[in-house]
Amino acid sequence: MADETATTSEGFDTSKDEQTTQGITGTTPGASENAQNPAEEGQAAAAAPAEGESDQARSQEEPQTDDQVSPTPAQAEEGVQAPAESGQDAQEGRTGQAAQAGPSARTQPAAPEARPRSAAPKPAPTPAAFARKAPHVTPAPATPTYSKEDLAKAESFGRVDDQGNVFVKDQGSERQVGQFPDAKPGEALDLYARRYLDLNEKLTLFATRLKSANIKAREIDDSLKSLTKEVASPDVVGDIDSLRTRLEALKTEGAAKKEELTKERREAMAKAVKERTAIVEKAEDLVASLDETTNWRNTGDKFRSLFDQWQHHQRTTIRIDKADADALWKRFSTARSEFNQARRKWAQERDEEQGAAKRIKEEIISRANEIKDSTDWGATSHEFNELMDRWKLAGRAGRNEDDALWARFRAAADVFFNARQADRDQMSSDEKENLVKKEALLTKAEALVPVKDAKAAKQARQALAAIQEEWDQIGYVPRNDVRRIEGRLDAVDRQIKAVEDAAWTQSDPEADARKSSFEDQLKAQLADLDRQIASEQDPDKRSALQAEKATKEQWLNAVK
Repeated sequence: MADETATTSEGFDTSKDEQTTQGITGTTPGASENAQNPAEEGQAAAAAPAEGESDQARSQEEPQTDDQVSPTPAQAEEGVQAPAESGQDAQEGRTGQAAQAGPSARTQPAAPEARPRSAAPKPAPTPAAFARKAPHVTPAPATPTYSKEDLAKAESFGRVDDQGNVFVKDQGSERQVGQFPDAKPGEALDLYARRYLDLNEKLTLFATRLKSANIKAREIDDSLKSLTKEVASPDVVGDIDSLRTRLEALKTEGAAKKEELTKERREAMAKAVKERTAIVEKAEDLVASLDETTNWRNTGDKFRSLFDQWQHHQRTTIRIDKADADALWKRFSTARSEFNQARRKWAQERDEEQGAAKRIKEEIISRANEIKDSTDWGATSHEFNELMDRWKLAGRAGRNEDDALWARFRAAADVFFNARQADRDQMSSDEKENLVKKEALLTKAEALVPVKDAKAAKQARQALAAIQEEWDQIGYVPRNDVRRIEGRLDAVDRQIKAVEDAAWTQSDPEADARKSSFEDQLKAQLADLDRQIASEQDPDKRSALQAEKATKEQWLNAVK
């Protein structure tokens, strides 16, 4: 390939140089025109492959593409890839790459011993060759993008002598930038003018990149360093002083941008520290809230959630200073350690408590098995109730242990209480038989009343005493019938007793005296009521007096 490319007076491969520039800057205007010697453009066009040429032959002649250029340190740090770009983002991406191009990518002067190529010129790539490239690469334009006015303005700063030496006006003097023998002066100036415009475009792209929000301080430094080397003494034809003036202005803008980035980074780091501190404080609050009522499972889940938040924050936010990060992690790790220690202590105490509860419940079960066959229903029922109270106070022995222990205790209790219930069922049958017997006695007792006089009352009392003695020997009756049958027997007893009391009252002298005095009082009151009734005009009051008179007449008849 060495004999297929135009060389400068200094022996550098201009085609490779321009391809490198294109790979760094993306689609730098005018870069495609430097792929071959201007004097041989016609030969290159004539040597284009035929339409039926095989894909293999065309692929062997494909030019170097952007994806063959190694990424810059700034791109490697940011993980920048090379997807297809459009609009301002594409412009910014190409600018950052152009600004960071090393001195090797800078165009070099032509070699003085350049000779015309003897071999066939390199054919231009076909559309099929471009189609086989990676889809994210934007090919350089096939036609110049610089205007004739821009080229003419740049060429006005240079000249070409008869030997093909190219000179440029720089800082008030003239210096040689290269040699292009066997070429027309216009062609030589055009080549070096385009190199000037390429360099000027790098400055423009870097200026645009400075306005990007995702540019890094390191990228600014690397780009300015690279551009400073390129602009120091470039082998181009154009207004080099204006390039240096633009570069100085860009340095000032770059310094301002770095200050802005530093401020933004400082603010972002302060925000990140604040957010991570909030996570730490939540963890510390959880530790401070630990007590006997703590739900350790839920609290453990909260700590795991906080740890996940910590990791997510660490991955998705700006990296904070190591000192701050270490201090916050120490606090968070301390909180987690304190929680884990407290949970282990609680688990140990819980195991001890459950072990003690298990021993107590084993003792309760042992005692229940000892008394489960007792027929002392009252005392044993009371003791089982006490065992149940002890069981409740013993606490839990663990879910699985508690279920098994309770089943054993319940089995012993069921033996006793089932036996007591069977006994009660038997007693219920006997009580029903006793009820039938006592109802038969009630029939005999109720046949003793009414009694007419004291003698009959005495005989009825003797018969009732015999019935009551037999009543007591029969035994218990169903609880629901006790009040009913006892009430009927008491009613017979009260009737007999009433006759006995009346007979005793009539034979008592003191009672007779009291009776005579009461009778006289009633008669006097009745006489007074008769007078009041006769003189009373109000119908309501007269009715009340008459009712009172009727009552007292009944009392008088009873006394008599």
